[in-house]
Amino acid sequence: MTISHLIVWMDHHEAHVIHFNADESEQQVVKTASKHPHLYHKRGEFGSGKAPFDGTYFHDVTKAIMDAQEVLIVGPGSAKLQLVKEIHKTHPKLVDRIMGIETVDHPTDPQLLAYAKHYFIRIDRMI
Repeated sequence: MTISHLIVWMDHHEAHVIHFNADESEQQVVKTASKHPHLYHKRGEFGSGKAPFDGTYFHDVTKAIMDAQEVLIVGPGSAKLQLVKEIHKTHPKLVDRIMGIETVDHPTDPQLLAYAKHYFIRIDRMI
């Protein structure tokens, strides 16, 4: 399969990576090894209220997207921005292949694929 597009939906616990072209798709899930629960910062408590950075998880997600020609990164929170920041530091050649960063809640994998196909149709028309 010739991979032309990829979408990755991620939060701090898992990433859904879908490689696709017009006719077929391949899905992969990358999970963090971290056992930290979702944290909220409450008034009067110490600490930032954020889970610690898991470099291995972000490395595994980056490795999963390395072969794509065009990448769309989506997710509900800050993990997608941390991924982009990490890509800038560790794989600067991959930065030019990132076509967009969007906030997307918690879609199913078929909804995510439909969103990506619609997104890349618009991008391909502009090129």
